[in-house]
Amino acid sequence: MKRVLLQNLIRITLGLIIIASSSCVNLKKVQLMQEKSITDYSQEIINAQRDAYKINFGDHLYIKIFSTDAQTSRFFKSDFPDIMTNSYVYLNSYKVDEEGFVNYSFVGKIKVKGLTINEAQKAIEESLQEYFKDVNVYAKLVNFNITVLGEVNSQGTYTVDQEEITILQALGLAGGFTDFGHAEKVVLVRKSPNGSTVKYIDLTDNGVLQAEHLFLMPDDVIYVAPRGSKSFVFDKFPYGLFFGIISMALSIYAITTD
Repeated sequence: MKRVLLQNLIRITLGLIIIASSSCVNLKKVQLMQEKSITDYSQEIINAQRDAYKINFGDHLYIKIFSTDAQTSRFFKSDFPDIMTNSYVYLNSYKVDEEGFVNYSFVGKIKVKGLTINEAQKAIEESLQEYFKDVNVYAKLVNFNITVLGEVNSQGTYTVDQEEITILQALGLAGGFTDFGHAEKVVLVRKSPNGSTVKYIDLTDNGVLQAEHLFLMPDDVIYVAPRGSKSFVFDKFPYGLFFGIISMALSIYAITTD
């Protein structure tokens, strides 16, 4: 009987060790930017797909006018401070219509579709300079939102303040991967003229620095799927209690065999 008890305890202990070992994370599956596609770091890594976002219809542009001319400055109220909250900026923005124009004040329609933010600023400046002196324009895209879902530490929709953001920076905003994030198969969902496109990205490969989808677009959705099996044992199993019971059983066994 005692021999059978000992054999059972040994089997249970070995089984638990095997389960715990199988739950361990292979670092090759979670380590980002491994030396795979790119092995030469001696020169600059070029991303041929990098391109500033082109304004499209439906976008909202926040436009602010500055001028060294006091009369012009007062006209546009640029002497007064603005409370630059996201809501304030959005409510004071101009929507690009279906034909690609913004209708700015009394200047009328200005074509901005297909332009970068910097190009749009110049186009607005040129229109205003027909009426005002020393006009400088600041424009900002206020609907640059991205959504990060799945195995990240802080899921949600984020408003991007800068003109461009990479998928790596977006995951940083979301707090990075959880222990179960599948870094080899991150899903990027992007709007297309007829619906959506889906791209699978391997973030363990440093070749992502040259990938077409490294830089995100407004309304992109990033989904980080869980790796293989999201093991209950790895995160929830009461190892301390289980080993305590085994230790107690072994102690009782040792006493009864004396």
